[in-house]
Amino acid sequence: MNPIVGWSLAVLAVAIGYARFGWKGVLLAVTMVVFWLLLQFGRALRTMRDAAARPVGAIDNAVMLHAQLRPGMRLLQILPLAGSLGEKVADDPETFVWTDGGGDRVRVELRRGRCTAVRLERAAGAP
Repeated sequence: MNPIVGWSLAVLAVAIGYARFGWKGVLLAVTMVVFWLLLQFGRALRTMRDAAARPVGAIDNAVMLHAQLRPGMRLLQILPLAGSLGEKVADDPETFVWTDGGGDRVRVELRRGRCTAVRLERAAGAP
């Protein structure tokens, strides 16, 4: 979800809560916003925990991962697709590499937390 839309909905919920129920409505709206933030935080932690359970930079199939990636994706959207943390190879732009058992590699460049470029690098001798 777009952060501007999310925070706009949160402010709208607080305003409606105040208009309809006074301070009790504000309390309910703030409770709902905090619950939503806790759900997002838990989702991020679960994604990181699952990705950390596998070897760094290892994936099952580089071609399949490459087919699922697209520019604009966030790292937390990429990690469940890859199933592991990528091997960081550069800082500017932030670049991660995942390698499969056949030697094929997927190189993902991130700027400001979003994917800007995805490149499949085939192993030598691959068709």
